[in-house]
Amino acid sequence: MLAPQENRVMALEEWEERWETNKIGFHQLTVHKMLETHIDKVLAGRTGVKFFFPLCGKAVDMKWLADMGHYVVGVELTEKAIREFFEESKMSYSEESVATVPGAKVFRNSEKTISLYQCDIYKFSSSLEGQFGAIWDRGALVAINPKDRVKYAALMVSLMAPDCRYLLDTLLYNPELYKGPPFLVPDEQVLSLYGSSCDIEQVQEADSFTERHKNWGLDYLTEKVHLLLLKNK
Repeated sequence: MLAPQENRVMALEEWEERWETNKIGFHQLTVHKMLETHIDKVLAGRTGVKFFFPLCGKAVDMKWLADMGHYVVGVELTEKAIREFFEESKMSYSEESVATVPGAKVFRNSEKTISLYQCDIYKFSSSLEGQFGAIWDRGALVAINPKDRVKYAALMVSLMAPDCRYLLDTLLYNPELYKGPPFLVPDEQVLSLYGSSCDIEQVQEADSFTERHKNWGLDYLTEKVHLLLLKNK
């Protein structure tokens, strides 16, 4: 099932070009419905939760959570996406270099409730912002190069605080028909990547097939959301 995409590689420059040419069909103008639906499961009664957004783009979900009183840290490769997030959210922001990550910058709103790091995600670590009480992974695991998934999953687990609730969005479709990204991530791979360290619950499955996906050559697209909790050791 994974074979048609296993050697597919998206160079960092290709992602930057997508932002520069505004080919960002993955960006949503409203808060993701599955995050809205399951936010109570993620919060579990907690307030002031620190959320991590891998490959955050300019997701409006970040402002939504900050407005609710939570804290958001994101990592994004493209500076344009980060600046557009703050500008479109009408937030004043600062930028500074990150001393421990050469070439990286961090952009923060004036309230210091949103911090977005511009760098390669694999250069991010808990040494920068500690661990997180929640992770919203929409469009990250499905976007990274398939060969990097083990490395990526290990990074996510290292960022999870003991009480972290990690909401993971995945896609199912026929990979013979579309080369990605976004890439196919079957349930079996979610289990192989995270099952040794996390309890995994599938909380929603939905038909997300649209005209856009039909134009990719697909005949179906299923979206799934999983809730991951660290196993008690």
